[in-house]
Amino acid sequence: MPEATDNIYEVSAKTPLLFQPITLRDVTLKNRIVIAPMCQYSAADGLAQEWHFAHLSSFAMGGAGLIFTEAAAVEPRGRITHGDLGIWSDDHMDALKPVVRFMQGHGAAVGMQIAHAGRKASTQRPWHGMGPIDDTDTARGEEPWDIVAPSPLAMQDNWLLPAELDMVGMADIRDNFAAAARRCDAAGLDVIEIHGAHGYLLHSFLSPISNRRVDKYGGDRAGRMAFPLEVAGAVRAVWPESKPLFFRISSIDSAEGGWQIEDSVVLAGLLKETGIDVIDCSSGGIGGPATVTRLPRVHGFQVPFSAQVRRDAGVATMAVGLIVEPDHAEHILQDGDADLIAIAREALNNPFWPHHAAKALGVDRNYDDWPEQYGWWLVRRDRFLGQ
Repeated sequence: MPEATDNIYEVSAKTPLLFQPITLRDVTLKNRIVIAPMCQYSAADGLAQEWHFAHLSSFAMGGAGLIFTEAAAVEPRGRITHGDLGIWSDDHMDALKPVVRFMQGHGAAVGMQIAHAGRKASTQRPWHGMGPIDDTDTARGEEPWDIVAPSPLAMQDNWLLPAELDMVGMADIRDNFAAAARRCDAAGLDVIEIHGAHGYLLHSFLSPISNRRVDKYGGDRAGRMAFPLEVAGAVRAVWPESKPLFFRISSIDSAEGGWQIEDSVVLAGLLKETGIDVIDCSSGGIGGPATVTRLPRVHGFQVPFSAQVRRDAGVATMAVGLIVEPDHAEHILQDGDADLIAIAREALNNPFWPHHAAKALGVDRNYDDWPEQYGWWLVRRDRFLGQ
């Protein structure tokens, strides 16, 4: 597992782990705070819009060490909704290049999550209902499209029935993941994450709830892991050796007869052998919206999964899930439960969370790490307020 290094900032024993740099392969993050991928459902034909620039650039000014774009579909039918980002052509990457340059210019590493929605594709944007596309959507010009999965099992009653992927279709999707990785490298991205969670295509191969195949890609755990591992191998083969590769998992299905944490430990070990550097430990989503789980939604509710995968598989992990307080994030790292801390909705609430966390933990009391255009004002405001 990676160790903190001091080749960017001077690190003392008193520096909280959250703000110690960490090196993954040849990429050094200035701190351990990661902005998790968050779909915005605001793309046009998969192309980023002005909204994406504003949304993502705020996180760079906010001080995060690594910022992920939202999930980007590796082919058109792999989108969740009509508003999802895509990465199936060079035009899609070109649309993101300005914000990538901006984020890197503010000291953040930039990552993209590459994905295929599988049987959860062709659905409504959340504010239109988050269900199957219906007449109200088609009236807006948003038509449904054919979807695919490991087995012809709809996600829920009254949802689209996916076609079972054959070997040719699986090979095409595997190659599309690899092509997406090449585009990310050509665009200068620092990190990519393969989305293998939340009921989307790769997760649906892993879970016995959604994978009923009788060929070598189904059956026992080894068979169900085969295709996700092939995709990981294909991506690692084209992604530069110098750049880290993440893999997001649903650590448990949180459903009877589903994928369990013990399965995730085995998968994580095999992914590490394939060249995956960090396991992003989420959960749920196999039979409903992406983050549906039966687990109580308490602060850090998924941290135990990160801790177990890190300990038992010997691989670096990223913890995510209602981590909102700086001291909590620091304790997770100090306890050895994760190597990185991902925040998502809390960053929507406060894009400058990393800067506020630095101040709360005594790392940056004088706004030195803030954008100069902001810090110049704020340090003077504190003087006026007697702080």
